[in-house]
Amino acid sequence: MTGTSAPALPARPDRRTAQVLASGLLQELSHAFGGPFHFLLPEHFDANLAAFRAALAEAGVAGEVSYAKKANKAAVWVERCAAAGAGVDVSSAGELRETLAHGVRGADITVTGPAKHAQLLRVALLQGCLIAVDSPGELDHLLTLAAQAPRRPARVLLRRLPPGQHSRFGFDDAETAAALRRCARAGETVRMEGFAFHLSGYALRPRADLAGQLVTLCRQARESGLPADRISIGGGFPVDYAAAADWRAFLARQRPGHYHAGKVFPAGGFYPYHSPVAGADALRAVLATTPAGHGRPLARLLRDAGITLMLEPGRALLDRAGATVFRVQGVKDRDGHAVLTVDGSSLSLSEQWFNSEYLPDPVLLTPAGPATGPPAHAACVGGATCLEDDMVSWRKVPFPARPAVGDLLVYPNTAGYQMDSNESPFHDLPLPPKVVVDGPADHPRWRLDRHAPAH
Repeated sequence: MTGTSAPALPARPDRRTAQVLASGLLQELSHAFGGPFHFLLPEHFDANLAAFRAALAEAGVAGEVSYAKKANKAAVWVERCAAAGAGVDVSSAGELRETLAHGVRGADITVTGPAKHAQLLRVALLQGCLIAVDSPGELDHLLTLAAQAPRRPARVLLRRLPPGQHSRFGFDDAETAAALRRCARAGETVRMEGFAFHLSGYALRPRADLAGQLVTLCRQARESGLPADRISIGGGFPVDYAAAADWRAFLARQRPGHYHAGKVFPAGGFYPYHSPVAGADALRAVLATTPAGHGRPLARLLRDAGITLMLEPGRALLDRAGATVFRVQGVKDRDGHAVLTVDGSSLSLSEQWFNSEYLPDPVLLTPAGPATGPPAHAACVGGATCLEDDMVSWRKVPFPARPAVGDLLVYPNTAGYQMDSNESPFHDLPLPPKVVVDGPADHPRWRLDRHAPAH
């Protein structure tokens, strides 16, 4: 069927991804694997890491950038952190084991998450990791373990409950005061290095405001003889997937009729695929903001107090660093649009986890190369399972050509949280492999990622 009124949302162009699409490599890999796969572009990870470090240096702020490992399980990102001397943020024994195995020092690892398992705490202690403690009970547990194995002090951050929020994480004011007294009494058993927080959403001013509060708390903690020389503001740096005009036009035009079965998503349920300030520029904006109750920008507060700023970006370090490839294995017409079935499932594109939709347009890759031209053929994309709701794209995506069996759909910029956060071998379908791509533009090389999936 031809003709479509469905709005498009083209992803921001990326030269390296375009080179891979034009090389013929993806068709070969699809044939070799016989199913969906992801390809990874570590050079973009390296560039994003360098950009965050540059923003810190420009502001004259001592800082440490740690990759939030939960954003993507691939080993290559941890390998790049080890090579660059960057840190990694982990939240489980498996993540800690993988990070150590791929070369990151314990001193460069931050352990976060609530109510950590005793074995995770023991290994973190032995390896000299920095542990973000979430509750009074966890602090007591950690200090007990440290006293039983006095090889080195427990390195601790106290995670703060954001003011005015009903979060299940962190210390409130009274708990914080009690925890500081507890750390002071513990003596050499503990090194209380500062405070941490994590905020949901992508607003920048609340991060600056809360960071300013943590600077004040560090100064107060020092009065009790505690080092308190660092704060962690977590992640939450937005990624700019699409141009402003394209995003505005999409939001203005899209309606339930543009989705299979009239699917309706919760109001405000889409990720903000355009952000006017993103990545390292978002960090620059936070550092330039004057926190509430202070008369100087955050960067100046940090410098004057001699405090190291710790960051834990995940998605922002993975911007443009990978894509997901499905093969079309069925095409049918339904109510004026095509319904495609691909050789995988929506579990490999995890925005569905949030009852939402991954909106950047997939590229239609035909045997002749990427299809080009005006949008003319609308098609939604379903997974190869028996579930009615297994839709990779509920949206009737406008393609420049009618997709055919054997064509590939390449979903761009999926490395951040999309690839594997919700993956599952449902129906005994194998998990899509991850392929690391590097080498020259006209002859890209590839290898399988070295991450060992848990069994």
